[in-house]
Amino acid sequence: MKITYPVPAETTTVFVVVTDRTPTELSSIVPWRMGRPHRRAAMEVLGTPRLELEAFRAAQSPWRRMDLDGDDIRKQVRRARHHIVVSSTASVTAQPEAAQVARAAARGVAEAYHGMIVDPLTGTALAHCPECPGERQEFRLGDDWLGWTSEVDETGSCPPWEPAASGLCSCLRVKSRGLRRFGLPEIMLDGAACAHSLCTVDILRTVADRLLLGHLDWITGHPGAPCRTIGEHLRIGQADFAVFSGSPDLDDEPFRVRLTRNAADRSCLRIGPPDGFDGTVNDWLCRAPGLLAA
Repeated sequence: MKITYPVPAETTTVFVVVTDRTPTELSSIVPWRMGRPHRRAAMEVLGTPRLELEAFRAAQSPWRRMDLDGDDIRKQVRRARHHIVVSSTASVTAQPEAAQVARAAARGVAEAYHGMIVDPLTGTALAHCPECPGERQEFRLGDDWLGWTSEVDETGSCPPWEPAASGLCSCLRVKSRGLRRFGLPEIMLDGAACAHSLCTVDILRTVADRLLLGHLDWITGHPGAPCRTIGEHLRIGQADFAVFSGSPDLDDEPFRVRLTRNAADRSCLRIGPPDGFDGTVNDWLCRAPGLLAA
């Protein structure tokens, strides 16, 4: 069977730099305080929808209340005096470069005003300091481009965790945050045990990387196409897992994943065991190459 998902004509990426310093002369910061890999591109698009900068007093900022992970980040956002918003609205054919340029600009602003960079889409703060590496030229999904939401089904039952026990719960639901900035649906996995949260994220981000690589290649050859059709089964090899999880055993068989549309959220793809798999979601997770579901 096949799955068809919509592809938007353009997407918007936003980064918010929260700072106590009064922002002045932002045009002197971008592109001049940016790293070299993206400086020229920023210079060409600055002041267009591809790269816009706007400063707000925090009390009047439209980004004062964001869905963020962690109380500490939320407190810093609310207590900061100023928010400097770096935004980019671009065609999906311009991704991921457009998002990289915007984030590189945000890094330059954060360095100039000693601020913290928040990504509202992933719900996280980006690691940044004068000694930290800047925005690299090549794109890697693992460079803080993904976030996660984790929920526990309140109607589920979680037995006490015992490594030798077989009675694992199926309460966990994890969903990605960040793929839609590239025009790809978010992905989710539910029905796993709470104890398998780390393994669940490892599998989701490996699947996300495979899907995004294929998605970006397809967009290059089909600019302007309103939707894309893909197969419902995905074979994940050892090299795919190695991107995030080290070097798994090369003797392991490819890991098979089934993609389905999420009936409750049509903008999201659900991943799970392939057709014919004899076992639970937790049994399937434990078979992932090089990963320990625990």
